[in-house]
Amino acid sequence: MGLIEVFSPDIYDVILFYLGIVILIAVLFPRFLSDYIITEPVVYLLIAVAVFSIFPVSPLPHLGEAPVLGKRLTEMGVIISLTAAGLKLTRPFSWHSWRYAARLLIITMPLTIALIALLGWRFLGLAPATAVLLGAVLAPTDPVLASDIQTTPPQSEDHSNTRLALTTEAGLNDGLAFPFTNMAIAMVLVGSSPSLWFADWLIMDFFYRIIVATLIGLATGWLLAKIIFNCPKPECHSSAISVGLLTISLTLLPYGLAEIFNSYGFITVFVAACAFRYQETTHEHLNVLHDFSEEIERTLIVILFTILGIYISHGFINDFQWYMLPAALLIIMVIRPLTGLIGLAGTELRRSRKYIISFYGIRGIGSIYYLLYAFDHAGFEQSREALAIVTTVIVLSVFIHGLSARPVMDRWAPE
Repeated sequence: MGLIEVFSPDIYDVILFYLGIVILIAVLFPRFLSDYIITEPVVYLLIAVAVFSIFPVSPLPHLGEAPVLGKRLTEMGVIISLTAAGLKLTRPFSWHSWRYAARLLIITMPLTIALIALLGWRFLGLAPATAVLLGAVLAPTDPVLASDIQTTPPQSEDHSNTRLALTTEAGLNDGLAFPFTNMAIAMVLVGSSPSLWFADWLIMDFFYRIIVATLIGLATGWLLAKIIFNCPKPECHSSAISVGLLTISLTLLPYGLAEIFNSYGFITVFVAACAFRYQETTHEHLNVLHDFSEEIERTLIVILFTILGIYISHGFINDFQWYMLPAALLIIMVIRPLTGLIGLAGTELRRSRKYIISFYGIRGIGSIYYLLYAFDHAGFEQSREALAIVTTVIVLSVFIHGLSARPVMDRWAPE
């Protein structure tokens, strides 16, 4: 038996070995990074790109050509993070929690979609449907990568209006991007003229799915809270692991039921977590549920950035064009801050807080999910270009927002 026969690893085994090492790093790194401005996603992305650039060919198929795996993994990352975000809200259904996020959702988000779509269509040369899709996927802020700017854990009071606004916005705008993503899909499948799809889109994709998703979230969150908090301890496993595993049920049960009823699971999961949180504000299980969901989220971030790193080290090189860099900077540094300030105009927030909320529109895993979801449902023109633009925005956001978030939030929006 020769050396070549002994050392002939399958690429699948190599990836598993890599993930084992990086997940170990994910567990240990927070202890070492707490005093530094560098964030975990930055480290994971750099490691993935460095390691997989060594490979002569990509170990995974191109994301744009085989979207199913990436779609499912990003989907799981988003719904877990939405559960964690919902559990953080001390007063999930009070106007105090939503007074700023409501403006960001009603004013800022549609404006962002419109301006990015206009940029894509008129200046980047994208087809109308692809331009609308670009606006839809880049408008929502990302709950997965926003831990440094989100509000406090369950047992702490929400002292920072800035953090609270960013948490509530990220919790719902991921779900509210769905109608506009479906609008882009309808434009591809039916035609660009609104007369061909607008009525069905408004009734089904906007009203029905949002309303049903909200109702299912309220019902499942309430029911799960009654079951979990009233379960007698002698008959229940009370260990931290057993309690933590309930997070998976709190995530998957509402999400699965929402998808069965053809509604928006992202909205359902966040609303269910809020309803669950509303039923009990002091229960000892809350912190365990929240912490367990964040641990799962941290593991999924490693896997997701491994996939993104593989794409960047191979397919992205061929898809990228230099005009994408200024376009991405325009989206991050101008469009989102401008629409954020418009949305918050007239509020009693201090000017510095308005600037922070408007600037920290982190883009990340949710954008990749929506893009791959759309690719899986329709054949978009210039799909590779759209994927490269979104990836450029995400990479810049990871570095610009990631490296600045901790010092800025500690200085201007402390907990």
